[in-house]
Formats: sequence, structure tokens, C-alpha cells
Amino acid sequence: MNHVRLIELGLKRSGVSLRYPFDPDLPVLYVGSKMFALFGRTAEHESVNLKADPEEIWLLRQQYAGSVLPGYHMNKKHWNTVVLDGKVPDKEVLAMLEQSYLLVRSKLTKREREELGES
Repeated sequence: MNHVRLIELGLKRSGVSLRYPFDPDLPVLYVGSKMFALFGRTAEHESVNLKADPEEIWLLRQQYAGSVLPGYHMNKKHWNTVVLDGKVPDKEVLAMLEQSYLLVRSKLTKREREELGES
């Protein structure tokens, strides 16, 4: 899995846009006005920050120790940094992307949800 593929898949979701709010080399996927996937790089690998359920976040970090880390520059209770080094199966990375999208979308204002076609 890599940035290009994750961005491509993320942009297929309703209400998603790609922006560069921090740096022209660091893309961010938004749903409505909120970020749900922040792309970055370590010295050796690409990475992505994704929101996760606080009840499950520690399990992912234990299961994929060294590849799923507390969210870099994010609230560590709610965000993971996933190092795209091949140790986390693509299917799992995609599930994390989906969960991040759904968690963030659920926190949009009523008006934003209505604009995206959700009541």
C-alpha cells in the first residue's frame, strides 16, 4: 500500500477532498471540513495518520508493533500513525482508512452531513 493508492481509494468516498494545508508535499484527505487521513513519511517509508476507535487503538498498536504507532503530532488517544512498510496487510490498512472516514464523518455538523446527503 502507498500514498497514491490510499488517496485514490479515499477520493471515491462521498464528500472527500484532497488538500495540502500544511506543506505542498504532505497531502491530507478531508471529509467535509475535517481531516481523516494525513499522509507523511519516515526516513524509510511512507506513513498515514488515521483516526481510530479509542477502544481498539491499543490492539492495533500491539498487533502491528513498530508499524502502527501513536499518532504523530495528533491526539494519541484517537489517532494512529500507520507506517506503510508492508507489515500491515493492505486489507487492514484499507479497513483503518474506512474506519477513520466513518468516525470523522459521524462528527460533522448536521448541516455538513446533510450537504453530503446524510441525515
